[in-house]
Amino acid sequence: MSRSQTEIAQQVVESILAQKLAPGERLGEQNLADLFGVSRTLVREALMQLQARGFVEVRSRRGWYVVEPSVEEARDAFSARRIVEAGILASAADAGRPLQAVTRRLRAHIADEQRAIEGADAATRAFLLADFHVCLAESMGHRSLTDVLRDLTARTTLAASLYQSRHEASQSCAEHATIVEALEAGDLALARERLLAHIGQVEEALRPDTPRSHDRLRDSLSPLAHKPSG
Repeated sequence: MSRSQTEIAQQVVESILAQKLAPGERLGEQNLADLFGVSRTLVREALMQLQARGFVEVRSRRGWYVVEPSVEEARDAFSARRIVEAGILASAADAGRPLQAVTRRLRAHIADEQRAIEGADAATRAFLLADFHVCLAESMGHRSLTDVLRDLTARTTLAASLYQSRHEASQSCAEHATIVEALEAGDLALARERLLAHIGQVEEALRPDTPRSHDRLRDSLSPLAHKPSG
């Protein structure tokens, strides 16, 4: 089935979040056109959109590639995430809004994470762990920030892939659970503290001295078998 420009770009970002597309991976226009059943013109427009969002780059006489963020760019993305995510929780505290619906959705998301960790689908596991933060913003009602945070999370996912993060999936899931526990208790200050600590630990787990890259386009852009609940 033919895809739109936006759908193609979204699939690429989801594949980055799932760590199925690696930094430095080549994105051939004709390969993408064949995979998505669209023209190369539409693919080029999607790639230009992704370029504007900071996910792909053009290398002279070689074509399109997934970006390989520098250490400084990775640190900047993590810093931006701290500002955005802490701000989301601060705004919830200021508004004094009830969080029951938020915590129910996040609990369902964590259950999906746990099932993925117990299974063998590494791509779904990676996607869900990254998407927890997007889900938090979305469930809090911040639609504009949801898109911003999705892009920032994808950028830090590229950094984690490039610099071989030592942060374990089970550790991330457990840290997500402690954030939700604080939200359930109505302690937004503690939730914010735990959220910032979690982001910091993910950043600290990067190993900038050991970058790597891959080239496996066709498998990378296959749709996820399972999407999160809720």
